[in-house]
Amino acid sequence: MKSIRVAAAVLTRAENEFLLTQRPPGKVFAGYWEFPGGKIEAEETAQVALARELEEELGIVVEQAAPWQIVHFSYPHAEVELHFFHVTAWRGEPQGCEGQNCGWQTLETCRELLLLPANNGILKTLPALLRSGV
Repeated sequence: MKSIRVAAAVLTRAENEFLLTQRPPGKVFAGYWEFPGGKIEAEETAQVALARELEEELGIVVEQAAPWQIVHFSYPHAEVELHFFHVTAWRGEPQGCEGQNCGWQTLETCRELLLLPANNGILKTLPALLRSGV
């Protein structure tokens, strides 16, 4: 089975909000919401991939990101290793540079969204991160 390494960002701001993006048409799980990020290329570290992906996808420059969790998830098409980073400082205003929807969510509002299955576990540990205020 195919193995994919991914760098993913938990961008947080006041009022316990975090950013989610919606997978565009034509991608696996199109229409599902997820934490922004993307594949880690062979020559990249997870942190370098995170910065590259967020600049490409959201038009922002990461200034401060700390490794948070690594999650392993099995999909029918691939095994995924997600390297989550807590991003607390960036330049620019996040926007969907690749035509994807993006928006600030809370734990309450994201209950209404169709979330990528690999992200469900993160939502269980997210309250502690949001409370930390780091």
